This record gives sequence, structure tokens and C-alpha cells, in this order.
Amino acid sequence: MDVKATFDAIILGLTEGLTEFLPVSSTGHILLLGHFLGFKSAAHSFEVLIQLGAILAVLSAYFARLWQLAVTLPTSARSRRFVAGILLAFLPAAIIGALAHDLIKTVLFDSPRLICTALIVGGVILLVIDKLPLTVRYRDVMDYPLWLCGAIGVFQCLALIPGTSRSGATIVGALLLGTDKRSAAEFSFFLAMPTMAGAFAYDLIKSHEALGTGDIWLIAVGFTVAFIAALLVVKALLDFVSRHGFTPFAWWRIGVGALGLLLLSTIG
Repeated sequence: MDVKATFDAIILGLTEGLTEFLPVSSTGHILLLGHFLGFKSAAHSFEVLIQLGAILAVLSAYFARLWQLAVTLPTSARSRRFVAGILLAFLPAAIIGALAHDLIKTVLFDSPRLICTALIVGGVILLVIDKLPLTVRYRDVMDYPLWLCGAIGVFQCLALIPGTSRSGATIVGALLLGTDKRSAAEFSFFLAMPTMAGAFAYDLIKSHEALGTGDIWLIAVGFTVAFIAALLVVKALLDFVSRHGFTPFAWWRIGVGALGLLLLSTIG
């Protein structure tokens, strides 16, 4: 067992779990951190597959609501519309992600300067969005109309560029389309389930032959740490966003992106 690689996997899993549901780009963070740690995974599968830990964290935190949805699905038109809306929002990124999978994994994932730039640009956008006097028309994710869900799904496609942030793209899209901050963040949680599960399954199918025993061990370590860290974030994020908005995350993105560019220009 490679002790350094295991330690790196713990650090990266912690980073994944703490940032997956924040609008700061977990993928951007772990790719940049992995670059500076010298961490290498087969076909960048570690960075994708440890997201399963974050998926299970959401399932754990929202188990009661998911169970209620499952129970009421046959009899409640409201529940059926919500599930249909989540699936509709999932489709655009699923289709484009599958078509552009090789480009994303072999080019974009290996472009740290692009990631830093996306972090900074996304941070500036969050600062602007947080200050705009937007009109709120939707406050409950269960009442989002299907057109709104589909439009949020289109925004999610922007997150195929690492450093953009899946949650950031969906939240910004939702806010621009008339939702409040809390429900925008909550919809992002629900949308994460099929999106990340789909990314996990597709990447596993594409790259399983490249994975060795060492890779599986590191993925298991990263997955476990990501689950624990993400569970803490999911429970706290909605209240934090309701009180403080997205400005703290915007400045964090800008700071990380700027520091990354500085380090890339000095140590490579």
C-alpha cells in the first residue's frame, strides 16, 4: 500500500465531500489539488468515482423526503411532476456529457489554467448574481414547473467545464429564472443524485479495465471520506445560504483561482 497515495486520497476525498454541494466546483478543487500533490489516477477515474460518497450523503440526508416521494408517486400529481422535472433537468448534461466524455477527461481535466480561470469567472458571476434585485416567483422545489426544471438542466451543462461548478451553474440558472436561494440550492441537491450517479456509472463502464487493485483501494478511501464530509455540508448548507447568500463562496472561488494561477506560473 502506497502511504503517500493513501494520504492524498484522504485529502482529496475530504475536499470532494466538503465542496461537492457548494457552488465552488469540487472537481476543479480536487483536480488542482491533485496536480500540486502529484496525484495520478487511471483515466482520472478517482476524481469521478469518489463522487459516489457525496451521492450517498444526499440520499442519507434526504431519505425521509425521498421515501415520501416514492410512497406518494402513484397517487400524487405533484410528486410525479417533481420527479419528472428532476429527470428532465438531468437529460441535457447526461447527453452532452456522454458525447464529450473523452474530451472532458483527456483535455479539460488536464488543463489547470482553464480550471483556475473558470473558478475566477464563476466567482465574479456569483458576486453579481448575489447583488441583483431578482424577482422571486418560486420558493418550493415541489412546485417548480417542468419548463423551469428543463432550463436549469441546460445551465447544468456549463459544469462540464471543470472549475465551473455543477451546483453553481444550476443555482445561478435557477436564481435568474425566478427561484429563491434556498430552493435553488435544494433543487441542486436533488438534481445531483441522478447526475452524479449517471456520471459514476458511465465512467466506471468506460474505464473499469484501466483500474488496478491500488486504484480501487484509493477510490474506496476517497469515497468513504467524501461521504462523511458531504453529509456534514448537506445538513448545514441550506441554512447558511438563507442567511449569507453566495458571496462567501464567490470570494473563495476567486481566491483559489488566483492562487492556482500564481502557483502554476511559479512552480508549474
